[in-house]
Amino acid sequence: MKKGIHPELHDITITCACGATFKTKSTRKDYKVEICSRCHPFFTGKQKLVDTAGKIEKFTKKYRKFLEQQ
Repeated sequence: MKKGIHPELHDITITCACGATFKTKSTRKDYKVEICSRCHPFFTGKQKLVDTAGKIEKFTKKYRKFLEQQ
């Protein structure tokens, strides 16, 4: 690495709105985030499933004429 062209790297703490903290390194000082892996619905298992059946039926109804021509 060339000297004098890279930004300084700091040990920082990332703080989430849920209260979780993470230690890492960054060129910025401390971060504050709204959501993290401890409170995100995908990682906690509380993710809501979307009803895709209604969307598929709507698509089929909309393009029925085109599908029947094939």
